[in-house]
Amino acid sequence: MASRRMETKPVITCLKTLLIIYSFVFWITGAILLAVGVWGKLMLGPYISLIADNSTNAPYVLIGTGTTIIVFGLFGCFATCRGSPWMLKLYAMFLSLVFLAELVAGISGFVFRHEIKGTFLRTYNDAVQNYNAQDEKSQAVDNVQRSLRCCGVLNYTSWYTSIYFPANGFPVSCCANMSDCNPQDLRNATIGPTKVHQQGCYELVTSFIETNMGIIAGVAFGIAFSQLIGMLLACCLSRFITANQYEMV
Repeated sequence: MASRRMETKPVITCLKTLLIIYSFVFWITGAILLAVGVWGKLMLGPYISLIADNSTNAPYVLIGTGTTIIVFGLFGCFATCRGSPWMLKLYAMFLSLVFLAELVAGISGFVFRHEIKGTFLRTYNDAVQNYNAQDEKSQAVDNVQRSLRCCGVLNYTSWYTSIYFPANGFPVSCCANMSDCNPQDLRNATIGPTKVHQQGCYELVTSFIETNMGIIAGVAFGIAFSQLIGMLLACCLSRFITANQYEMV
């Protein structure tokens, strides 16, 4: 029995080393997920706010998962150093939950990017028609038009039927050149169209969101499947320690 323990000790040491390295990498991926989630929320926030509230939870899932991974990544290192079978099993169970959460986030982002065109045209057109320059959706429209340098839904003529246009003309966010664009010109039906961007926002926005949601989904899928390695290492180490009654002081 003693000789068998001596034979398996190098295996356990090797597994512990690999799992510590993995836990460190796991901690880094948590930080990456947190950063990607915050980036997705900040960068896509103005666009997502123009769509139904239940359109996607991917950025929030990534933020929550990334924060939790940072905590449990440290726990994984501690459990490995202690050589505690029950801690290692708990760590493996957590990795399986992370795997499922990231898989859901990736699928959510992937599905969302293909559904965007079906809902965005209606919701963005509604936001333009009811624009008042003050509420959240109106500010989101301004953010979209400024950042993508566009005007209206399909083009600037979308504003002609809005409740904002009769009294105010085009919004300032439509201006092609801010130094050569004043409220009087924007209210002028003849001069106004020459001062604003000619391209509509619909195609630009859908292309932007599809591209970036694809990035979120790809990162989530890639990191999710890496959890399988950690689960395997943690389960193997726990089994070896239990079977050989090995304890690390």
